[in-house]
Amino acid sequence: MAKVAFLGLGVMGYPMAAHLVKAGHEVTVYNRTASKSAAWVAQHGGAMAATPALAAEGAEFVMACVGNDDDLRAVCTGTDGAFETMSKGAVFVDHTTVSASVTRELYAAASEAGLSFVDAPISGGQAGAENGVLSVMCGGDADIYARAEPIIDAYARVCRRIGDSGAGQMTKMCNQIAIAGLVQGLSEALHFAEKAGLDGRAVVEVISQGAAGSWQMQNRYETMIDGEFEHGFAVDWMRKDLGICLDTADETGATLPVTALVDQFYKDVQNLGGGRWDTSSLIKRLRALG
Repeated sequence: MAKVAFLGLGVMGYPMAAHLVKAGHEVTVYNRTASKSAAWVAQHGGAMAATPALAAEGAEFVMACVGNDDDLRAVCTGTDGAFETMSKGAVFVDHTTVSASVTRELYAAASEAGLSFVDAPISGGQAGAENGVLSVMCGGDADIYARAEPIIDAYARVCRRIGDSGAGQMTKMCNQIAIAGLVQGLSEALHFAEKAGLDGRAVVEVISQGAAGSWQMQNRYETMIDGEFEHGFAVDWMRKDLGICLDTADETGATLPVTALVDQFYKDVQNLGGGRWDTSSLIKRLRALG
């Protein structure tokens, strides 16, 4: 068992850190809002620290799940950042969805400081984090990944190294690109069923067993039909992720017409007041259009 620090106790990080305790690791947590750390310790044990640097001191592995590029830089190399106190040879594992460029930047900074860095973005949503069945896509040195994988396994259903530094983040972009099109397609199918006077549940019962079936269909169709969106992965987060995808597509020369279109549809959902709604709320936009 390892000494682990976990930075960031949002809807994903809070249960992920708890799974590390259940797996027998010694866990110290840090969160920008200290009351969240205190609540976590009261519920799960372990320890809390006032800064990333204090949390990371003496840790063999430092895991992070924060908000964006700037948040990640802050907990790594900012004032009282984890890199200040991490021991030589310690491993930083980043579960945040960020740009591949900041990943490579921090990989280089870690290497210069005698540390190791694995980019390990996650998919599976809040339910996946709570149930310990996340999909984790990783980039970094193969030997370092091999050290980190047993720790990540505490909350993963599948964990794979895809390639060198940044490959995990690029794979997460593929994930979000695929989801964007799937959710829009499902929204249109359910909206069409409504307009045609069909029983949406009966429709999904049939089509989900064929080529149209997907995770989104299995897990979101009922709440979409019922107009319930106060759960799951927020539209604001999805727009952040799709922005990363579109910026990277410009850099690599990829063409993402559907992704760009769905990103604008999510902007419409935000304008409806749905920034914190689940991403399946795309159907609400269609209903608003009539």
